[in-house]
Amino acid sequence: MHRSLIAVALLLLTTQVNAQVYKWTDSSGTTHYSEAPPAQGVKFSTVTTTGTVEPPSKPAPEAAAAPAAEPAAAPKPVADTPENRSKLCSSLKANLATLHGSAAVVMQQGGKTVALDSDQRKQQTDMAQAQYNQYCLAQ
Repeated sequence: MHRSLIAVALLLLTTQVNAQVYKWTDSSGTTHYSEAPPAQGVKFSTVTTTGTVEPPSKPAPEAAAAPAAEPAAAPKPVADTPENRSKLCSSLKANLATLHGSAAVVMQQGGKTVALDSDQRKQQTDMAQAQYNQYCLAQ
């Protein structure tokens, strides 16, 4: 019992690394995900990531920028509350819906836009489904 509570707490920590991600579909039907919003006039939605995939990287700071600050403090543990679990399950549902869809899934990795191939998509789907089964169906 104690170990399962620790596992849930660790899983809920992944919600702390959420990033603002924008999703839109271009004229050829390709779905894009980006940390930056698309061009003005393009309809988009925001997506909450779960930390199961590498979040989009931020641009590297310029060399002329101020000296690097000390590293941020470690995130505080997230309580296993019904509200937090509900947020996690909603995020997992949205990720699964996207991964099960027929549109291409495109991610930002290392500053480059990369479409997931079928193996990568299956791997992401399996991970999200396993988490959903463990934390959302066991409620």
